[in-house]
Amino acid sequence: MIVRVSTPAADGASSPALPYVLVNMAMTADGKIATANRRIASFGTRRDLAHLYALRATADAVMCGARTASAEDIHLGPGPARYRRSRIERGLAEFNLRILVSGHGRIDPASSIFTRRFSPILILTTERAGQTRLRQLDGPADQVVVCGRTQIDFRAALAWLRSARGVKRLLCEGGGELNAALFGQGFVDELHLTICPFVFGGAAAPTIADGPSPRRLADAARLRLVSHRRIGDELFCLFRKVRR
Repeated sequence: MIVRVSTPAADGASSPALPYVLVNMAMTADGKIATANRRIASFGTRRDLAHLYALRATADAVMCGARTASAEDIHLGPGPARYRRSRIERGLAEFNLRILVSGHGRIDPASSIFTRRFSPILILTTERAGQTRLRQLDGPADQVVVCGRTQIDFRAALAWLRSARGVKRLLCEGGGELNAALFGQGFVDELHLTICPFVFGGAAAPTIADGPSPRRLADAARLRLVSHRRIGDELFCLFRKVRR
């Protein structure tokens, strides 16, 4: 099903309710999330993977960009049975909603994620994808959500996810361009960052937020460090958004 959404008008002083957005990323000591050729995009330990599943167990939906989905054999699901039980104990559905994001709609309909039908898959895209590509994606995806003409209107998309799909907690797992859009527009409430003991280097290697840079420090996304813990050679940090 193809649906089109736009930003709902604010009712007086109130704004549409949005999901609480968490970003979870692992990065090297020099701030990279993959090598420049993207051949190495997964380098965390099993403890980092367990942290990922623990976060997924708290979220109504898990989201990632199209490049992340195509670069890795991902499923965006809750993982082993103990994490699914944890979801049920929290009053959540056993399996989370899954969301892929691509402004151009450049998602391979034959991607392995579409063969794993344990929970609905949504695609967020724009009119730039074109009617042919939208129809191609309409088959493998449960819903194709068009939210914007040339750029994804994340306020419209998030408001729709909250109102139409009941998404109160949304976990984003990259990549850098998607993260940058969410940070740049002030939609990220928490950043879970695992710092791993590697240095990749490379000016073209992606970082956790690959988007236009603010011209002034005052325009940067502001975070505060809430907690950190070392496990082995990895450092697990939790940051929360500073309310302006």
